[in-house]
Amino acid sequence: MSVLVYTETSKNKIRKSSLEAVNYAANIAAKLGTTVTAVIDGGTDAAILGDLGKAGAKKVITITDAKLKDGNPRAWAIAIDQAASADGATVVIFSHDIVSKAIAPRLAVRMKAGIVAGAVEYPTIEGGKFSVRKSAFSGKATAVYVIHSDKKIISLLPNSYPIQLADGTAEVSPLTVDLSAAEIKVTVKELKTRDTTKISLPEAELVVSAGRGMKGPENWGIIEDLANSLGAATACSRPIADMDWRPHHEHVGQTGLAVRPNLYIAIGISGAIQHLAGVNGSKTIVVINTDKEAPFFKAADYGVIGDAFEVVPRLTEAVKKFKAAHH
Repeated sequence: MSVLVYTETSKNKIRKSSLEAVNYAANIAAKLGTTVTAVIDGGTDAAILGDLGKAGAKKVITITDAKLKDGNPRAWAIAIDQAASADGATVVIFSHDIVSKAIAPRLAVRMKAGIVAGAVEYPTIEGGKFSVRKSAFSGKATAVYVIHSDKKIISLLPNSYPIQLADGTAEVSPLTVDLSAAEIKVTVKELKTRDTTKISLPEAELVVSAGRGMKGPENWGIIEDLANSLGAATACSRPIADMDWRPHHEHVGQTGLAVRPNLYIAIGISGAIQHLAGVNGSKTIVVINTDKEAPFFKAADYGVIGDAFEVVPRLTEAVKKFKAAHH
């Protein structure tokens, strides 16, 4: 028996969210008296697999198949199911992101497993039952779900825990899987490439976000300048993405991405409940707005009543001076 973790790479590194998921799995494995096995695409650079061992995995299963390369969640669900069977795993952990939302439910059906998506704490394990806490009602409350099934799947909300790396090592073991049942015809109508040099928004510890107060996409330079000076990811409210001022993958809120950074700076965003639902897990929220009655101020840890076009450049300058003085 083991605890299996689906892991991914980005920019030739193991994704931060995947390392967090391995840490999370290691905690569960310790409670169950077993070990962690990570599953990853066989095309991954062997030089970076060691990070999975440092995060707590004792074994890494690599799976190489052309059907896994096209982002086919059906194929990955079949592959992970076979990996779990081969390794005797009854618990499977994912990071709660776009990929896991496509794979985990399919895997749950195949494994006949109970599933909790978006966990925020370690599960309580008693008598074979897992009690798992997750956000509910768009982040306004938490709920505890009990998994009674023999097999269990949990996806962890990114940035729930800081990553801890040790001196551990993991044995790498290739696995051949049968993906004949994953045959599916895919028609690609349009392919858009993201800027891979930018920080991944779901994993970002610092986020600079802006809304209609910026008045137009031509003014976004000051937002990007602040983000670059902080080493932060950029985000936006839904109207901004709907008007094509910014790409939709930067949209945070109830109908977009949910983020949990250490610092969330909201500039020119009123703070509608739909937006707050996606950011209320942030450790610290700073709001910059000319409207002192903006609802966002009620949720903010720090608020600045002022014109973004005056405040943001001065804030960026102050950040750059601070960094220059401490390097």
